[in-house]
This record gives sequence, structure tokens and C-alpha cells, in this order.
Amino acid sequence: MSRKTLWVAAASVLVGIIVLGLKTLAWWVTGSVALLSDALESIINVAASGAALIALQVSARPADDNHQYGHHKAEYISAVIEGVLVVIAALTIMREAYAGFLNPAMPDQPVKGMVLNGAATVINLAWYVVLMRIGRAYRSPALIADAKHLMSDVVTSGAVLAGFVLVPITGWPQLDPLLAGLVALNVLWTGWGMMKESVGGLMDAAPPPDVVARIRELVSLHAAGAIEAHDLRTRHAGRITFVEFHLVVPGSMTVAAAHEICDRIEHAFEQDMDDAVITIHVEPEGEAKHRGVVVL
Repeated sequence: MSRKTLWVAAASVLVGIIVLGLKTLAWWVTGSVALLSDALESIINVAASGAALIALQVSARPADDNHQYGHHKAEYISAVIEGVLVVIAALTIMREAYAGFLNPAMPDQPVKGMVLNGAATVINLAWYVVLMRIGRAYRSPALIADAKHLMSDVVTSGAVLAGFVLVPITGWPQLDPLLAGLVALNVLWTGWGMMKESVGGLMDAAPPPDVVARIRELVSLHAAGAIEAHDLRTRHAGRITFVEFHLVVPGSMTVAAAHEICDRIEHAFEQDMDDAVITIHVEPEGEAKHRGVVVL
């Protein structure tokens, strides 16, 4: 695990606290239900960032006797927790929006509220770009989930700011809680997507189709001397991709020669894919199934 990802995760907590302070101040100044809902979601952001930081620290631990494949899935647990927190935030926002709709009121000092909320939104948007870029570069589910959470917050804040513009123009105070309710639905959908993706990682889902296609291509290109590769299986755990397959070689081939082919394949994966763990089971030609990966 790169120290950079840990520092970024720690910085996310600090950014979340700053944004929470700005949004809470904006709500206190205006009394807006939508801004209160926005601040509530930012509380979840801080908690989620803290969970991501802990998960990254756990996932960085080396393999041990109890976790011989490492601790990489800790990041998925963090992402699931973040998804749950997003759903809770959405339900809380819906409740506040409903209460505000029953007792509508025009917000106070809307301009000051827009400035404070807008500043918080710009900070979130900038930090989303940083998190997503680093999360993808280091294949970190925790950072990517945190980034997606921030983007849902940016969408929330954008709708709130739009409401602040429209409420004074239309003179309809119900628009404030109505927008908060609509944004809550978007946040709810985001949370569901985060949980669904993370559960896939916990359930040993295969990598994306393009990654699987590249794996098959690497085996085919660098297994010269073998006959075929079959029973190819892949899964991903955080930034690690596990690959295993059976490699069929001529029955007369020596163990040393078969081992050389395996070394060549593993070296190709090291050069082409970061953090890939390869397991190859060598079999004699009588075990060929005439399906799977054809060796070029």
C-alpha cells in the first residue's frame, strides 16, 4: 500500500471537517431545511473518510497465518460501510425535507448562505478529482468509494444552491424542502450503487471484461511451448488481481522447461499488470480439454 494513499485518506478527513463547518455555518445563518440536509450528509462524509483511512491501514498489513491472502478486502468492507452511511444520510434528509414541507419558511440571508455553501461545494469538487485520480491509479476501492460519496455531496449542494436562487424568485418556500427531498433520492441511489459494487468485491467477483480479456491475451502470447491453458479463473481484491489456470504441456517436457514457461508468463504479468498474483498448475498433454486459452 502506497503511503500516498494513506496521506490522501487522512487529508479527506480534514477536508470533510472543513466542509462540514462551512455547511453548518450556512445552515445556521439561513435556517434552510435544504442546507441542514446538506450539512447532515457532510457529517456522514467525515465518518466515511475515517472508515476509509482505517480500512487502508488494515489492507496495508502483510499476509499472516490467519490471513494468508492478505488483508486487501478490508477496503471493500469500508466501501460497504460508506454505502450504508450514504443510505442513512439519504433517509435522514428525506425526514428533514418532509418536516420542512409541512412547515415551510423563507430562508434568511440567502446570499450569505449561497457563498458559504458554494465555497464548500468547490472544495468538495476539487477533492473529488484528486481522490478519484489517485484511487484509480492505485486501484483503491476505499478511495474510489470516498470520491463517489463526495460527488453525491456535490450534486446535493448544487441542487441546494439552485433552490436558493429559485425560492426568492418564485416566492414559494416549499421549493426548499422539495429540492432537498429530490436530492435525497439521488443520494440514496448513489449509496445503493456503492454497496452493490463493494459487495461484488467481497464475493470474489471477476475483474471487468477488458481486464479478463487482457489476462487471456497475456497467457496466449507468452506460453510458447505449452499446448493450452484451461480452467482460467480470476478475482480481484482491492488493488490485487488473482489469476489461476491449468497449463498443459507436452508429456515429454522436463519439469525445468515447464517451469521456465511459467516464469515467462509470470514475468509478462509483472510487466503488464500491477499487483497480480499468478497460480499455475502444470499438467501433461493427456489432460488437455481442447478449450480455454489457445497458446500462440
